[in-house]
Amino acid sequence: MTAPLVGVLALQGDVREHLAALASCGARVRPVRRPEDLVGLAGIVLPGGESTTIAKLSTAFDLRDPLVAGLRGGLPAFGSCAGMILLADHVIDRSDDEGFGGLAVVVRRNAFGRQVESFETDLEVAGLPDGAVHAVFIRAPWVEEVGAGVQVLAEVVPPGTTSSRIVAVRQGSLLATAFHPEVTDDLRVHRYFLRLVSNS
Repeated sequence: MTAPLVGVLALQGDVREHLAALASCGARVRPVRRPEDLVGLAGIVLPGGESTTIAKLSTAFDLRDPLVAGLRGGLPAFGSCAGMILLADHVIDRSDDEGFGGLAVVVRRNAFGRQVESFETDLEVAGLPDGAVHAVFIRAPWVEEVGAGVQVLAEVVPPGTTSSRIVAVRQGSLLATAFHPEVTDDLRVHRYFLRLVSNS
């Protein structure tokens, strides 16, 4: 059986890290910079980085419209950090047409604070075996609201607070995390995404 071909949107952000993680999981990988790079993909990863920059570059490279069409047509996608923002149907303090949409959530950008307030913690992620995931949060968003069909996979209580926040969700073949699994050696989130790709 041929391994799935999975793209990583390669305009800005943690591109190499995602490509390496997916390859380590046995997937065939492709950086996606032009519309033709979308052809034949079984899934795509939207990496951590700067969501506004990625969105603007996707328009400049004529990628935005075909990518949005692919997502609406059922292309499985995984967004980490900035990727979560780009997948969200609604983002607080941002025009909805800046992102790609598809995920029925409301997201708050930079919700945990500035770069100096980045943190790491261990958290349980539904659907992942073998215990907690070490999660790295860097100027991360969180999910304020989820719509119909969205499964909450993980929540975290931010440092210095008492209220939990949603930091990982799934809707069908769309997966999003506020944290960066690509910067650790733990491949379980990427393997989980590849199972979504294979089952779609």
